Amino acid sequence: MLGAIPAAAQTPASKQAPLVWAFGDSLTAGYGLPPAQGFPVQLQATLRRSGVAATVRNGGIAGDTSAQGRARLAWGLRGLGRKPDLVIVELGANDMLRGMPPSATEKNLDLILRELKRRDIPVLFVGMRAAPNLGATYRRAFETLYPRLAQRHRVPLYPFFLEGVAGNQALFQADGRHPNARGVEIIVKRILPAARNALRKG
Repeated sequence: MLGAIPAAAQTPASKQAPLVWAFGDSLTAGYGLPPAQGFPVQLQATLRRSGVAATVRNGGIAGDTSAQGRARLAWGLRGLGRKPDLVIVELGANDMLRGMPPSATEKNLDLILRELKRRDIPVLFVGMRAAPNLGATYRRAFETLYPRLAQRHRVPLYPFFLEGVAGNQALFQADGRHPNARGVEIIVKRILPAARNALRKG
């Protein structure tokens, strides 16, 4: 008579921990900060404290425009080693700061979202606001492209990466553009519900 099957053999393999890729520019890269204080590490720690045992990989490159992000999307995904459970797409700020046409930014972001959809990868799409000195016409064209793309591709939109931080210089580094560790902490706290929800739906 065969003995009892060991308990370990009866237990299905545990599900792999969720993998999140923070794909963007200097804001996701943690420009000017030690890695432990940057967005990916702080988001990972906050997700885990909230009960989501996720790993967050840094896919931010300082200075990247939407075109540069689009160009490196495929090899960046390959470098992860496996299909991510969520990609946080945060691009466009450098396009805006350089005064690039919003139509070009929209085209690049559209192609990024199309490729992620083709690969069946869930997305949390992150918006940006234009600097006031660029004028009302530019600002309107730039800021409306994010909700339009989110609706087109049916992906959740977090309207503004710097929500709760913009306008408060105490939350920025000396350059006035990149959040300090406290600023990143606030950003993470604000975006956490959207990230958790996107992971759950994905």
